[in-house]
Amino acid sequence: MTNKILVIAAHPDDEVLGCGGTIARHSSMGDEVHVVILAEGITSRGEKRFREKFTSQLSELAQAAHNANKILGVSSLTLSNFPDNRMDSLERLDIIKEVETHIDKHKPQIVYTHHFGDVNIDHRRIHEAVVTACRPAPNCPVHTILFFEVPSSTEWQLPGSGPKFEPNWFRNITDTMQLKLEALKEYQCEMRPWPHARSIEAVEYLARWRGASVGVKAAEAFVLGRNIFI
Repeated sequence: MTNKILVIAAHPDDEVLGCGGTIARHSSMGDEVHVVILAEGITSRGEKRFREKFTSQLSELAQAAHNANKILGVSSLTLSNFPDNRMDSLERLDIIKEVETHIDKHKPQIVYTHHFGDVNIDHRRIHEAVVTACRPAPNCPVHTILFFEVPSSTEWQLPGSGPKFEPNWFRNITDTMQLKLEALKEYQCEMRPWPHARSIEAVEYLARWRGASVGVKAAEAFVLGRNIFI
């Protein structure tokens, strides 16, 4: 039986960093995978949000997102326009309603999104919105919610400043890790040189470690939010 999968990420590259191998595996199994990226990912690098100042970078990043997700075999990619690293300035309900729109449109059984303990504020606001939008009301299609880790955000949180990422759900990505790395190379403008946590090498080492933790060659790790057996 195939599933409908919805990945809701904050910025272009978060979806690949967090669950790129898992996306590719779902796609290879015939699942219908939809990726939604809510924030534009660039304008926080200026003092104010002047989109016209970043037109070429935004276009380059959007193209990278399409290229990367094509490699992973997604069914659709949606790039929204929420302000980068400023989602705490928005009404929470506005973010929730945006997420609900995609839940209603795609009717996914499985949703992947950010962990609440991340340093990045957009990650936390999106986590909150997804949890609310996926509340288990009658006829809600979502039966599984999983929270992924994003290198250079999840592990950078300090003890006591947020909940620790303690994975209890693992996906074997031995056969799809190379697709994850190839997709990340499309985001070269966002990647950093080793030994930065958001480097190609660090991402591969993390996947190898997560895999070794559960006895496989490579894995992605998640925190299970909810799973309903139906």
